[in-house]
Amino acid sequence: MTSIHPAAIVEEGAKLGANCEIQAYAIVKQWAVLGDRVQVHHFAAVGGNSQDLKFDPATPSGARIGSGTRIRENVTIHRATEPNGYTEIGENCLLMASSHVAHDCVVGRNVVIANAVLLAGHVTVGDNAILGGGSAFHQFVRVGEGAIVGGTARITRDIPPFVMATERDKVIGLNLIGLRRRGVPPKTVGQLKDAFRLVYFTSGNIRGLAAGALADGAFDSPEARRFLEFFSGGTRGFAGTRRRQSEVEEGD
Repeated sequence: MTSIHPAAIVEEGAKLGANCEIQAYAIVKQWAVLGDRVQVHHFAAVGGNSQDLKFDPATPSGARIGSGTRIRENVTIHRATEPNGYTEIGENCLLMASSHVAHDCVVGRNVVIANAVLLAGHVTVGDNAILGGGSAFHQFVRVGEGAIVGGTARITRDIPPFVMATERDKVIGLNLIGLRRRGVPPKTVGQLKDAFRLVYFTSGNIRGLAAGALADGAFDSPEARRFLEFFSGGTRGFAGTRRRQSEVEEGD
């Protein structure tokens, strides 16, 4: 049974799935769509208007929250700016207190967004990513699946899948602990290590290196191929290691 606590506000037009819980003083706006078992804690606001200065509040858009996701105190999630578009939060995510998800963001499944994380508009976050407390993400940045971003990091470039990133756009290695926890086989981890070395420790254009490795067929694990395929997209360039940050910036 869905429960709406005293002093909570659920506006007309909002859609709530089964067994949701809307705690006191939370606000679920008319544009919000909640899956089953979604929790919205005190003073959180889901589906509010975009803060884009060009946004027309009459735009028919929304914010969609996946089943099993927990939205903690003071979280804000804004609706999309495009007609019939949605800001998307996947299933079984945890959005900790005072985090913000701006308009048109797409967050995958099983993502942890820690306290006071700030996602600007159009950010995408892959499945199983972890974003450390106080980290901030520039608009249109992509964070790949299984990546972990350290607390208070400033991210203005894309973070590839399965890596650890920190500080200002710095990749510091693969997220080996996360891979082991998800039961990724050692052979696959080995391919990811090889792909990481190829991209980050080989001279040349980073997109070209990744594309060449895919064309050669040297990497056959789905995870390694998804890691390499990530470098074919995006508009922000890629976070680099200290060893080749200048090459990443010049090559993209």
